Amino acid sequence: MSDADLYDYDLPEELIAQQALHQRADARLLVLRRADGAIDHRHVRDLPDLLEPGDLVVVNDTRVVPARLVGRRAATGGKWEGLFLQEEPGGGWRILAQTRGRPEIGERVVLIDREGHESESLALVGRGPGGTWIVRPETGGSSDVILDRVGRVPLPGYIRGGEEAQGDLARYQTVFARERGSAAAPTAGLHFTEELLAALAARGIGRAQVTLHVGLDTFRPISTERLDDHPMHTEWCDCPEATVAAIRETKARGGRVVAIGTTAVRTLETAASRSPAGGLTAWSGSTDLFIKPGFSFRVVDCLLTNFHMPRTTLMVLVSTFASRDLIRQAYEAAIRERYRFLSYGDAMLIM
Repeated sequence: MSDADLYDYDLPEELIAQQALHQRADARLLVLRRADGAIDHRHVRDLPDLLEPGDLVVVNDTRVVPARLVGRRAATGGKWEGLFLQEEPGGGWRILAQTRGRPEIGERVVLIDREGHESESLALVGRGPGGTWIVRPETGGSSDVILDRVGRVPLPGYIRGGEEAQGDLARYQTVFARERGSAAAPTAGLHFTEELLAALAARGIGRAQVTLHVGLDTFRPISTERLDDHPMHTEWCDCPEATVAAIRETKARGGRVVAIGTTAVRTLETAASRSPAGGLTAWSGSTDLFIKPGFSFRVVDCLLTNFHMPRTTLMVLVSTFASRDLIRQAYEAAIRERYRFLSYGDAMLIM
């Protein structure tokens, strides 16, 4: 048995959520208590009652970029799809792309906007690492401007029908999204509404922000036999001084730090790992932190997270936080109770 096999489970396809709930906070919430393994079934809207005055929730304020590109190859007319990953020095873009045939350097791709009009052209100027392409927009505009005009929301492939089936594209964005840069939403944050945030504040529960721009490799299955051999992806994150101060104050009064999503965990624990022993200082940069068995959590006390794909680093992270046996029991209970899984699915609060 490989290490990854320990984080595998059978996910019934019918439990993969295909649509967002009309009311975000109506998502079901499985509450797992690490002290005794007790499991309770609530809703995300109950979060103010589950936490205590003086606790601090830490959210990821990244904003999903409309990074999905649809077009045609100018030379052949063949269908082409791409995904913007990042802007390169000098104005080029790094993208993932798929099409029939074998595109060549020097080809052009004509992009089609959300109304079906030809709107922009990309020149394929080189190949990047990991099967990526380097392209250059022929208008020379910034990626923000061009993507806002022609890009589409990059909903996960397991959501059938894509963005056209969802109606409200704003649903794949958290209400506290501020900093552009993610290829996917930090899905635990999708459950929050302005009303829920106000209820938490009225209960005396604080809120702080970090930023982690979610990359697609977050969801990539583990393909190595040993966890230590898995090539961990990097993501840019920022833990600002204001959040560090809020965490210090929370810990000093005996409150708990409640990470909203694995991205918040990764940011906070990265900052802690870059700080002097026993402390926490502001930090920003690229992180390749892989939270796996043996990791010692220095900041996070509780975690609110969605239900994840099997054999992924996200499953390893939550299993490290709560123990593999408890997560197995929680997932078995969630499947038995017909919880909704993955990006538009329900959530779990690990306390």
